Amino acid sequence: MLSQGFVSAAAIAASVLFILSLGGLSNQEKAKRAVWYGITGMAVAVFFTAFGPGIGGYWWMIPMIIIGAGIGTWMAGKVEMTEMPQLVAALHSFVGLAAVFVALSADLERRRVLAARAVDGVMHDFSAFAALVATKAPEELAFLQVEVVLGIFIGAVTFTGSVVAFGKLAGKVDGKPRQLPGGHLLNAGAAALSVLLAVLYLNGAGFWTLLALALLAFFIGYHLIMGIGGADMPVVVSMLNSYSGWAAAAIGFTLSNDLLIVTGALVGSSGAILSYIMCKAMNRNFVNVILGGFGGSQGPAAEIEGEQVAIDAAGVASALNDADSIIIVPGYGMAVAQAQTAVSDLVRKLRAAGKEVRFGIHPVAGRLPGHMNVLLAEARVPYDIVLEMDEINDDFASTDVVIVIGSNDIVNPSAQEDPNSPIAGMPVLKVWEAKQVFISKRGQGTGYSGIENPLFFKDNSRMFYGDARDSLNALLPMID
Repeated sequence: MLSQGFVSAAAIAASVLFILSLGGLSNQEKAKRAVWYGITGMAVAVFFTAFGPGIGGYWWMIPMIIIGAGIGTWMAGKVEMTEMPQLVAALHSFVGLAAVFVALSADLERRRVLAARAVDGVMHDFSAFAALVATKAPEELAFLQVEVVLGIFIGAVTFTGSVVAFGKLAGKVDGKPRQLPGGHLLNAGAAALSVLLAVLYLNGAGFWTLLALALLAFFIGYHLIMGIGGADMPVVVSMLNSYSGWAAAAIGFTLSNDLLIVTGALVGSSGAILSYIMCKAMNRNFVNVILGGFGGSQGPAAEIEGEQVAIDAAGVASALNDADSIIIVPGYGMAVAQAQTAVSDLVRKLRAAGKEVRFGIHPVAGRLPGHMNVLLAEARVPYDIVLEMDEINDDFASTDVVIVIGSNDIVNPSAQEDPNSPIAGMPVLKVWEAKQVFISKRGQGTGYSGIENPLFFKDNSRMFYGDARDSLNALLPMID
């Protein structure tokens, strides 16, 4: 059994490692080392917490740690990069559910301590947490009740919201925004009832108030995320990441665990900041995101004229051979087709031919922040030719060829031209300003978000139909 001094020192060390990890992830070249900081910090946190003072039950705790580590290792090896967004959403749900269980258990232990005090005031065979509760003054117990309420509410919203986000990202739930009759009034009513239940609980009502609060929060999480369209799922994942952090922080206060408080605050604040940045990139209102109030259409969309004109690999190759400047815009379709290696091979061949090749990355490309950057780094695409939207958007007008691989909303001119579009006002990559645009796409459908794209019908656009990896591999032998 380790002393409290060791545990406190380990908590500080782990917190520093987590901060270094977050800081390093902002730079692609330092990201690998930053991940190892995070892994080391978590290992330190788990070990010193598990063997700290007042902890017991190792006969079942250690097997559970081993089983959990085994499942995590198996999942890490099995999950493809295309499935990473839904995996992240699933992991967020675990944090939320853990917060609910810890908060309910904390209240049961609180009631047990109070019952013992009322009978004879003797400390019986209490758990480590109950022993901690027994040392608290009445005002501290009142604050503990507030922590319990917050832990249950935030955790329950995070759990069901993350489950729905997982379903939408995995294609198991319709990506279109859907709400029950009553819409946001149902959410507002559930939130008002939650406040009422919290007040009743804080004024001495029974354990049933917490169970009812959890059920209402489960509903709110479900209904909030169901009301958000698939086009906005990247922001939703980031938002739920923030929620899971605050849920972890609530657990930390309940358990008097400084490390959980620090870690939860880091995750919660960084997730909130990232959500705000992404909302700005999509011209969304941050409050609307939190309330689940966007994702639907604003009115009748503008009519699209023209037709989609297909082109074969030989035609695309001819244009690439004649071009001097080329920009590639990747989207989720590249991830689905696992075409990043084919893209990298094409880039190397084009650059060897003396052509200027760069990538344009939208902040919400894919279904997870940084999704495209990770895929391109995995395929060993040089960092210096991967540019963000603000860095490259003004260059499309002077570019000979743009290749769009599996993108829809982030290259949709309706965002700027149609005020009734669901993505009206969203900053997009202005690929249509280039001399020629080739769109690699499986078929003529509207894609995951269900929003039609006028780009596909423009005179300088050609549709390069087929699986992205197969299409790009067909180009390679034709590049001079």
